[in-house]
Amino acid sequence: MKKTANQNIRPITTKINEKGNIEIGGCDVVELAKKYGTPLTIYDFETIKSICEDYKQAFCDYPKIQMLYASKAFMTKGICQILSKFGFGFDVVSGGEIYTAKEAGVDMSTTLFNGNNKTFDEIILALNAGVGRFSADNYFEIEHLNKISKEQNKITNILLRITPGIECHTHEYIQTGHLDSKFGFDLTQLDEVIEHILRDCPNLYIKGLHAHIGSQIFETKVFEDEVKIILKEIKRINEKFGIKLDEMNLGGGLGITYTEKDFPPSIYEIAEIVINTIKTTCAELNLELPKTYIEPGRSIVGTAGVNLYTVGSTKKVPNGRTYFAVDGGM
Repeated sequence: MKKTANQNIRPITTKINEKGNIEIGGCDVVELAKKYGTPLTIYDFETIKSICEDYKQAFCDYPKIQMLYASKAFMTKGICQILSKFGFGFDVVSGGEIYTAKEAGVDMSTTLFNGNNKTFDEIILALNAGVGRFSADNYFEIEHLNKISKEQNKITNILLRITPGIECHTHEYIQTGHLDSKFGFDLTQLDEVIEHILRDCPNLYIKGLHAHIGSQIFETKVFEDEVKIILKEIKRINEKFGIKLDEMNLGGGLGITYTEKDFPPSIYEIAEIVINTIKTTCAELNLELPKTYIEPGRSIVGTAGVNLYTVGSTKKVPNGRTYFAVDGGM
């Protein structure tokens, strides 16, 4: 099933009620403002639900897929419970997100602890909470993680975060796949890192590789390139070191519409490219199909939210505009 660009966008379920007020998801926004105060952020369940269902349907032809919600997009216990209901795991990047997921009753084995500056206390919290995977980003973290795992008599599953050398055309501050990146290991460092873990870190078990090429991506070819690079590295590593990496994390980054000029690819387009590239490349390399993680965040909640503000003072500029001040940040 293929959908064309912008068909993945779901309008928030709004209407004007008999009072003349806007309703979102059946809730009168004026009454919400009275009850909870402003500024207030509202998320529409039906919008989130329909996008989650699109992700599930788009990737249904690949049984080894696991979707991880990129929690930094928006994280509350309610969001955790909704996403869990639709089969999503969680990509968490802080102690606060780990705590929130745990308190929401999430199956913590479906979480991945990501990030390039995990603290000692956060690693302990994650291990105690039962986080299923760590994305190992640097030597500093690897040493901490092995030490704490040894103290707790645990074998910790890790994915090695790599920079695949792909530079997508998005804002330079949210490009994470190019060589000069604050995240992950350069491919030229990979063998040295693996040798170190196999030799000196007996409490760490390498399950696979993790890459993320950026955010707010409108291109499609970059996802094909990313899949090929990771799978070729997995094949090479397995043969060189006699181990079996059988997982890959492709990250997220699918763009959404902010203006009428934005035309992001649909979830279905990306899924078709990813699935076809995995199957074709694995056949060429004589490689078993890997368990594959994707990390959508913005594309799930970015079009589902509305901010409510209350207008305060106004100012009329002579021969100019009228300004309305609100109690929010913008």
